[in-house]
Amino acid sequence: MNADLGNYRKSYEKGELLLNNVPENPMELFRNWFVEVDTHFNVDETNAMTISTIGLDGYPKSRVVLLKKYTHEGFIFYTNYESEKGKAILENPNVCLSFFWHSAERQIIIKGTAEKISENLSDGYFESRPRGSQLGAVVSNQSEVVANRQELETKLKDLEIKFEGKEIERPKHWGGFIIKPVELEFWQGRPNRLHDRIRYQLQEDYNWKIERLAP
Repeated sequence: MNADLGNYRKSYEKGELLLNNVPENPMELFRNWFVEVDTHFNVDETNAMTISTIGLDGYPKSRVVLLKKYTHEGFIFYTNYESEKGKAILENPNVCLSFFWHSAERQIIIKGTAEKISENLSDGYFESRPRGSQLGAVVSNQSEVVANRQELETKLKDLEIKFEGKEIERPKHWGGFIIKPVELEFWQGRPNRLHDRIRYQLQEDYNWKIERLAP
């Protein structure tokens, strides 16, 4: 198999990102970009992000998850703590997040440290989920080998009967992580591949160092 993609070309012309018009705190710029993309660009699941971890086997691995909350402190998503992803984070909490919004010609890359959020916050989010999603979290031993799909569907039907008319409690192995950033890089596509890249790095005094990077 041989596929030459050398002729794939696109000119990026939808915006600019300059040092003289960015806020001192990168979370403010993240919020501004997120709201703009969510409001003005035709993007499915603006909150979809790639999280990269170092696995227990020593290899990096990336996958798409959904951002569920962001604050000045960091970025929160939910998962099974006993999944491959959860185990990797608990072993090595240094992770990388990335957002790529193609229609806005924007990308954000975030380095940070992950930690579990409080159990009451995980409880609150779990209670807000649709019942089917709650049952799915209980059914799935995420990342474990299963014989076939029928096995999962049978377990789901059994749990639907078991919990009919009852509240579903959050499994203790399921909950949220918050990624507290130490570096954020904002990328805005520009013509002739002279893209704008602005990097924020957290300093020891908790202020942010802001620099422009070559594209």
